[in-house]
Amino acid sequence: MYIFLSILILVVCVLLGLIVLVQNSKGGGLAANFSASTQIMGVRRTNDFLEKATWTLAIALLVLSIAASLTISRGGSSAGRSAIEDQIQNAVDPGEVPKIPTGVPTTGQPAGGAETPKK
Repeated sequence: MYIFLSILILVVCVLLGLIVLVQNSKGGGLAANFSASTQIMGVRRTNDFLEKATWTLAIALLVLSIAASLTISRGGSSAGRSAIEDQIQNAVDPGEVPKIPTGVPTTGQPAGGAETPKK
């Protein structure tokens, strides 16, 4: 689902870019080529269409982006926790003294493993 929404977002972005490039900030653009008012789409209707298409595509981009963010998988292994939280929980306290065995072995043999000579 996420891939499908990503493709739709890409298509909407391309169309929005093309619609914006067709418009002219001074009111010309695509509408400047039509001078006769007897045509099907006159100058005013072309500007209205481009403006409505821009707003529609912008709203569609917003809705698709929100929908895509809701469909992203969260990686269920850490049960909603981030990697930084895991590192904090598993960190070693630097003030803690390590526990090193310093006692005498109780097996009866020296620490080196050599047997003691009998008298």
